[in-house]
Amino acid sequence: MSINTQLNDRSQGTCELCNAAPALHEYTVSPKKDDAIQNQVAVCDTCLNMIDTPGQGAYWGFLEGTIWNPEPSIQALSYRILQSYKDEDWANNIISSVELDENTVQWAMSAFEVADVHKDAYGNLLENGDTVVLTQALNVKGASFTAAKGTVVKKIRLVADNTDQIEGKINEQTIVILTKYVKKG
Repeated sequence: MSINTQLNDRSQGTCELCNAAPALHEYTVSPKKDDAIQNQVAVCDTCLNMIDTPGQGAYWGFLEGTIWNPEPSIQALSYRILQSYKDEDWANNIISSVELDENTVQWAMSAFEVADVHKDAYGNLLENGDTVVLTQALNVKGASFTAAKGTVVKKIRLVADNTDQIEGKINEQTIVILTKYVKKG
């Protein structure tokens, strides 16, 4: 596979991570798009294969020098790889020795972000419009009734800023229900 001429010129034909082998691949540092070389790193076959292979900490020792590259995409990818091994002293020492731009660190850390999701008492993913069943009787605050165990709640809505809560109608009244008390129906 050949790489973009501009990226090849920037890398001088050498892997921008290990600086030892010929650069054969364009690696786009997510979540950026591959529409600009500023979002890419020229890598060799070995580095490309090792990026997603866990337990290869000893291989990445050269990142101690690579992370100082002035190119933000190389810094972000180096930082991201080092974060995978942050519990090992060598990687933690490298991470703490460098001060990267805040945007570069956010770019690197974006790979570790987990989207907030609503789950029922059994770990099933909940979505707007789902039907759920109450797994226990609930006293409804501000109302004069108790929602019985087994009550079916149709067309729920997820509470945007709290993954532990959903909204649903019981007895024609919209109430907030804790996700730990429901089972997806």
